[in-house]
Amino acid sequence: MEPDEKINVLGEALTPCSFDPVTGFFRDGHCNTCTEDQGSHTVCAVMTDEFLAYSKYVGNDLSTPRPEFRFKGLRAGDQWCLCAGRFLQAADEGCGPRVNLAATHRRALEIVPLEVLEAHAVEAD
Repeated sequence: MEPDEKINVLGEALTPCSFDPVTGFFRDGHCNTCTEDQGSHTVCAVMTDEFLAYSKYVGNDLSTPRPEFRFKGLRAGDQWCLCAGRFLQAADEGCGPRVNLAATHRRALEIVPLEVLEAHAVEAD
């Protein structure tokens, strides 16, 4: 499995999302993707308590530690490569987390309109 070209939604080189916790489909700290990444883990999001509660409610518990997967659980402030569809769902529900555009892979645009990502951009604060 080789990652797709490492370009972000701004058309620039993809920057890291997080090394602590280590994120990404490839667990390389980047929101890289490939054809095998069925969930499109391409949106670099900054976790909030509200989003983590929402994600747990809809069946994807990101906050509970899972030592068997070497996963310590996410907390508000952590950055994580979210599935583009889950981000869009949360944004539509009014609890979408902030997004690091420079670390969000351009393939996210296949699912999430750029305007939605920009409206949630960390840089927009």
